Amino acid sequence: MANNSMKLLFLSTLLMGTILSISSNSWFGVWMGLEINLLSFIPMLTKNKNVMMNESSVKYFIVQAMASTMLLFSILFIQMKYSMSWETESIPLMMVSSSLFLKMGAAPFHFWFPEVMGNSTWINCLTLMTWQKIAPMMVLSYCIQMSSFMFTITILSIIIGAMGGLNQTLLRQLLAYSSINHVGWMISSLMVSENVWEIYFVIYSLLSLIMILLFKQMNLFSLNQIYSSTNIKSKTKFLMFMSLLSLGGLPPFLGFLPKWIVINSLMENNMLTMMIIMVMFTTITLYYYLRISFSAFILSYSENSWSMIIPMNKSSLMLPMTVMISTLGLVMSSMLISLF
Repeated sequence: MANNSMKLLFLSTLLMGTILSISSNSWFGVWMGLEINLLSFIPMLTKNKNVMMNESSVKYFIVQAMASTMLLFSILFIQMKYSMSWETESIPLMMVSSSLFLKMGAAPFHFWFPEVMGNSTWINCLTLMTWQKIAPMMVLSYCIQMSSFMFTITILSIIIGAMGGLNQTLLRQLLAYSSINHVGWMISSLMVSENVWEIYFVIYSLLSLIMILLFKQMNLFSLNQIYSSTNIKSKTKFLMFMSLLSLGGLPPFLGFLPKWIVINSLMENNMLTMMIIMVMFTTITLYYYLRISFSAFILSYSENSWSMIIPMNKSSLMLPMTVMISTLGLVMSSMLISLF
């Protein structure tokens, strides 16, 4: 009971910190909100029984504290040197943006993200992939502009997210590199329009939620468990990989919709070179998702007639429903657009 009340307390302050940094009208308020958010998330990461989780919480704390210090130093430096309209200056813009990129885990400041994800529980992974990106992204939108620095960060995030996932066998680290790839897409959508970013983020959060609920329910942590496990029904496996391909952005699924909108927006803003590089490297993430799916179904898949099938309870019926949304969402949204 005490443990649950502590979790509830830290969760409420975590939400409060993000809301404070988004709704603040001063940079000091933004920094304060990010600090509250950080100090609330660390107790959620720690677990006394697990040494690796405690280690990942220390890594997270050091990196986030460094990013917060960078942000505070940048703001003080800017207020001393550039009193008004510093958003037009490139150096202060790069300083503030770099601290925010370190906060959200965008490349080349991504080094901590797969390591912290690799030793966390599934719910903490979901928080890291979705909620913890809201405040830095929203704050970045205040000062983002189309510059070579932003282009470089976007392209690097997409390349590292694509290349890093190729040799991963752990599901949490695979999702971490996938998240770095999605961060690249989100930064490019912020450069175009905040509305596009909102659509992308909501759909990405929904797909991440579906994937993590599936992995949590099946108690899966590595690819070998998917390949060798005889306890997973072939139907459940099918739902799992449909969601995974949707997260990768394969065209018939819902995951392609935000990418489609971003591609259209980039073409309208004459950012063709950037769009082509982004699409090319995102096909690599699709390649490793497809490779995992084919391996699980065709190469390493064997179902014994005597296998113990996990019975489906009422709560687990929600997962097929959410998977249906992720698979048929693009078709439904396209039909709605054509109707109106």
